[in-house]
Amino acid sequence: MVTTEVSTDWQVMSRDVLMFYVNGKKIVEESPDPETTLLSYLRVKLRLTGSKLGCGEGGCGACTVMISKWDPINNKIVHFSANACLALVVSVHGCAVTTVEGIGSTKTKLHAVQERLAKFHGSQCGFCTPGIVMSMYALLRNKPVPSVEDIEECLQGNLCRCTGYRPILSAFNTFIDSTAGCPMGAKCCKNKPIQNGNECRHRLCTKYNIGCSCFTGFPETSDKNLMRNDDPHASQLVCFSKYDPTQEILFPPDLLIESKSEDPKTLKFVGERVTWFRPTSLQQLVELKSIYPDAQLVNGNTEIGVEANVRGRHFKYIITPLDVKELKTISVDDKGVNIGSSCTISQIKEELQNFIDSGSFTKYQTQCLESLVEMIYWFAGDQIRNVAAIGGNIMTASPISDLNPILMANESIATFRLHSRAKDRQVLMDQSFFPKYRTTCAEKGEVLISVFLPFNTKDQYMKAYKQSKRREDDIAIVNSAMRVVFHPGTCKVLKFVAAFGGMAATSVMPEKTMQNMIGKEWNETLMKDVMIWLRKDLPLALDAPGGMVEYREALAASFFFKFFLCVRGNLVEKGLTTLEDDLKLQNLTTFKPTDAIHIPMSTRTWQDTTDGQPHDDMVGRPMQHASGDKHTTGEAVYVDDMPTFSDELYLCLVTSIRPHAYIKNVDISKAVACEGFVTYVDHRDVPGTNEIPIAGELCEVFATSKVTCFGQVIGAVVADTQAHAQRAAQLVKIDYEDISPVIITIEDAMHHQSYFDISKNVVHGDAITAMATCDHVIEGEVRIGGQEHFYLETQACIAVPKGEDGEIEMFCSSQDPSMLQRTTATLLGVEANKVVSRVKRMGGGFGGKETRFLVVSNPVAVAAHKCGKAVRCMLSRKEDMIITGGRQPFFANYKVGFMKDGKLVALILDLYGNGGNTLDLSGGVLGKAVIHSDNCYKIPNVLIHGKICKTNISSSNAFRGFGAPQGMLIVESWMTRIAQFLNMTQEKFRDLNMYKEEDVTHFNQKLESFQARRCWEEVIEKSNMVQRKEQIAQFNQQSRWRKKGIACVPTKYAIGFPYNWCHGGALVHVYTDGSVYLSHGGTEMGQGLHTKMLQVAGRCLGIPLSRIHICETSTVTVPNTRATAASFSTDLNGMAVKDACDTIMERLDPLRKQNPDLEWNDLITKAYNERICLSTTGYHKTPGMFSAWDAETGIVEGRTACYFSYGAAVSEVEVDCLTGDHVVLQTDIVMDVGRSLNPAIDIGQIEGAFVQGYGLFTMEEPLHTPGGHVITSGPGVYKIPGFGDCPRNFNVHLLRNAENDRAIYSSKAIGEPPLFLASSVFFAIKDAIGFAREESGLLGWFQLDSPATSELIRMACGDCFTKQHEQHTDPKVEKGVKSWSIRA
Repeated sequence: MVTTEVSTDWQVMSRDVLMFYVNGKKIVEESPDPETTLLSYLRVKLRLTGSKLGCGEGGCGACTVMISKWDPINNKIVHFSANACLALVVSVHGCAVTTVEGIGSTKTKLHAVQERLAKFHGSQCGFCTPGIVMSMYALLRNKPVPSVEDIEECLQGNLCRCTGYRPILSAFNTFIDSTAGCPMGAKCCKNKPIQNGNECRHRLCTKYNIGCSCFTGFPETSDKNLMRNDDPHASQLVCFSKYDPTQEILFPPDLLIESKSEDPKTLKFVGERVTWFRPTSLQQLVELKSIYPDAQLVNGNTEIGVEANVRGRHFKYIITPLDVKELKTISVDDKGVNIGSSCTISQIKEELQNFIDSGSFTKYQTQCLESLVEMIYWFAGDQIRNVAAIGGNIMTASPISDLNPILMANESIATFRLHSRAKDRQVLMDQSFFPKYRTTCAEKGEVLISVFLPFNTKDQYMKAYKQSKRREDDIAIVNSAMRVVFHPGTCKVLKFVAAFGGMAATSVMPEKTMQNMIGKEWNETLMKDVMIWLRKDLPLALDAPGGMVEYREALAASFFFKFFLCVRGNLVEKGLTTLEDDLKLQNLTTFKPTDAIHIPMSTRTWQDTTDGQPHDDMVGRPMQHASGDKHTTGEAVYVDDMPTFSDELYLCLVTSIRPHAYIKNVDISKAVACEGFVTYVDHRDVPGTNEIPIAGELCEVFATSKVTCFGQVIGAVVADTQAHAQRAAQLVKIDYEDISPVIITIEDAMHHQSYFDISKNVVHGDAITAMATCDHVIEGEVRIGGQEHFYLETQACIAVPKGEDGEIEMFCSSQDPSMLQRTTATLLGVEANKVVSRVKRMGGGFGGKETRFLVVSNPVAVAAHKCGKAVRCMLSRKEDMIITGGRQPFFANYKVGFMKDGKLVALILDLYGNGGNTLDLSGGVLGKAVIHSDNCYKIPNVLIHGKICKTNISSSNAFRGFGAPQGMLIVESWMTRIAQFLNMTQEKFRDLNMYKEEDVTHFNQKLESFQARRCWEEVIEKSNMVQRKEQIAQFNQQSRWRKKGIACVPTKYAIGFPYNWCHGGALVHVYTDGSVYLSHGGTEMGQGLHTKMLQVAGRCLGIPLSRIHICETSTVTVPNTRATAASFSTDLNGMAVKDACDTIMERLDPLRKQNPDLEWNDLITKAYNERICLSTTGYHKTPGMFSAWDAETGIVEGRTACYFSYGAAVSEVEVDCLTGDHVVLQTDIVMDVGRSLNPAIDIGQIEGAFVQGYGLFTMEEPLHTPGGHVITSGPGVYKIPGFGDCPRNFNVHLLRNAENDRAIYSSKAIGEPPLFLASSVFFAIKDAIGFAREESGLLGWFQLDSPATSELIRMACGDCFTKQHEQHTDPKVEKGVKSWSIRA
């Protein structure tokens, strides 16, 4: 019933003052803007930059903070994690916000979460780290001793692109034991005093961040082998502080008193464009809704925030029911559960689980609750679940809502209230509840009050299902909930209710199927009939939004089959029926959902350091990342964290919305009228040249008359703030004249003969003649999709004009400061000596910042020059993904000849890469693919032709692996096919054809120190692969719908730049206090390059690393550098650092001989007084590098690679054949890294590269529309691996006794070589699919393209459920209709 309450005059109500606390400090804001997010306020107004902007849509977790407030309903303080990028600052009125800066600092003391994450090597680039820290911190505030399940669940909303997740989980799993600390207890070296003025082992431990010296294997340690060969991340081997939850930050006492003593206050905040209301009663809420019927009701801002942040939508009025108590309660009676519409998803999960566990209700009664709780686990991440409300999920009416199908299948009742109506309206949630896309049956002005879930009865069964691209924190491809009611004591259907998401423009009910099932027996005949009925009830057109139409139809059928089996099993248990022969009991007992929780149990091993190695010599030791502590505390500074300069302006790019068109007119009149607008820049404002060279091709900075891809830069708006610049940029109107054809895919380019004027051909032997001599010849094709870099820090730049002589300073997230300097000088028409480039660190790069940073730095430089002021720009995630391009998709036609004994004879290969609209680095990428087209196998006769396709997508560019993963996947694909053809084991066939020492490759380079076979043999032995293959075969015989697979894959990765690029530089200053400043030509992007350079310098100078400092990479200190790329930077810059340090030591050598007892500081003082130069440069050029590649003849001569890195991996997977879902059960890697400079960093690189490669080969799928628009432009639609995708058992071993005389201290490059080893998962999946196909009578080879997404896996299984949904592949069925999405 409607309550009576005095009306509030909302329209004349005065504005309120915002009050909240941040890290214990009271914040009062007189005129807050309701459009300002909490993240923006923290970063811009409070200068708390630890929280990062990674996506702006709550999809990466980099912005995570903890919010605390008083809960008046339960009379307690509640703490929860939330996405600051979505939360509006006005929504935290009366709350306490805790950021990463508030829990610990390098200046005071690290919090236990921060300390453990750093010591367990859980950060690399560090951009995502503060968000991960805060997710774990929020969990500990609620559960000081969490379970493994709690930890993994709290991290579902966080992404990391660098680490591979395993070390993070290892660090946080230590909190499971409340007593965890140093395993030596009171005997810990930390408790030992300094003796005789010398540093104790604890001092060494602390100084070098290598863990407790009780376990470092130093000579004093009784057991030298205790740690040096084992896991540096194992909790029993790392010393860290015990966690004491009683020492946590208190909830602000004043706020607590105020919250307890006063009822929530009605609030109104008015900004430039938005008015925000917070009513405190239901009466006020419905009254407000009657006054502003079009106002958005917002709880957590998780939907509207994305619409505003990502899609630029504007909502004039926002009402939040956060403090309406009537909407925030959950009640239960004997009929069911009533949930208030403002109850958060986390609250619902917790309270429903309590109801289930209470024992007050029978198991059959709570089936609907169990379905909801299980689905919520897969619903977004904790940060979203903690603030999103069930009412918002219902009323947004998403066709892929996870919850609505459950509510519909359970015949739930929604209650609405209207201000002008005397009674509430109750509505059954059936098909009519969602009449059309994103629409409910709610009347104008109505407010959803609650939803009632009736309990299930004894003869009912209910289950819910969901399949998405990524298991955790992902929207559904298809979801479903089904409920069947039987006549008591029978198998006859009384009622069947089902609802599906992802099968129509709304959550949809198969009404004819539901009607047809009434009165039918629950048997196999019914199951087969339902498959036909569902096909008619849930049809999808080829161009249906979302694509994957065959897969989605097959999923709907598979979900019903799962439900059928589940119910059938229950009926069998009750003795109401028996099983048909083809529904054996084993199918029910072995079919179960993949365990939700992955507990990585892993080991890592590496080679000992040299006996007698001095304590201060950190080379070869698992030293913590030099910035690790700063990563975890949020103190590490990235470009956009830098304080604003005086009168600084902000730039927003204006880009093309056509893939191929002439620019007819640019109208900026509406943008000029926007508040804060300063100017518009385009090609007319470039003082130098608008065309700059990239890899030998001239490219326009600003498009002048024509655009050739969606997202090409045309101009830019400059304004006083980021918000104003973004709004104005949206109002720039551009008229186009479309040009045909629009070429998107490689196939399009081949059809139109659209190629860049560059090719890569290799001829080795006579493949054509040799092919005729072979016993067998096979032909086929392979397709490999692209990949988005998804570095957590998007492209960012600040340009600061110095005001005289044309000088300008560029702060940029760039892998190539010298290119930044050169291009800026060319663009501005000045010499390079007027431009200074500075790079402190990047939040990830992976090749994506080798050239593509120019799309931001160039416009920013022009704008700064034009305005005479500092200009800043950081791309949004959407902009970055649309504009910057990614890894090249590849297509290959192969023809392979071989003998009946398995020996390879000849290969003819045509390679095509999708280069996009400009050449960029695609020529080099193609070359890398060509020289890796042998992987580890000797092919006597080779003929390869490679071309780069010119298309209308954003330019492809460098990405970790640089073409090698594509080339090697092609090899392994046809190798797998031949082994199957010969009925030979995959391992035997590969072993038979593997190179041997001093063999010559197809590009005529002799293999020296060939370690691939050692890696191969060791990983097979360490993984126990032979026995596991037998166990897998046994498992697969007993399981119809779940199959396991296993595969072993080697890699041979060529290291080196083109010979004229193989040089590095360094600068060393030794100051009079003995401290050392070190600079080198490489940039730090998370790979630990600076850390390794410190280790090298420390060894050369013989001083503690604490005395050496690296500030940044700058063209002022080291000029004319090469890009930090190709995994070669440690080799080049390490040798340059050594050269500089050796020079210093040579100058000091006479003094040392004269004064052998002088300490370092005294030695330096004496050297200074004797006028010895304590500053020098270092330089290194790699010897013996020369390569001549004749494009015409295809003959390659010289040394193309400086050396090779080798490795091998075994992976085992389990596949759900009904959905295409899979889990990686175990991965074992043996990697040749020479003698590791830093085992912890190298192992981290291996794990991170592997998981990134796992995304490439199984999950990440860039999509375009047929018209060229980018579909996958954010984490909502583009999925990189998450925590739950880490292999359950992840073992990494560094090959021992593998010397390398061509790199610093016998080390080897590590960043890129391990990535391809993730293809072991791809081929293990293919192995599992093969077992599934055998069950369906499909024998022999089958093609599986990369990435092996759940869609491709499911459809490749080829059973009765997929066969009936294959008609869309026939162009005759839907002639002229194009698929909604395409792979480029």
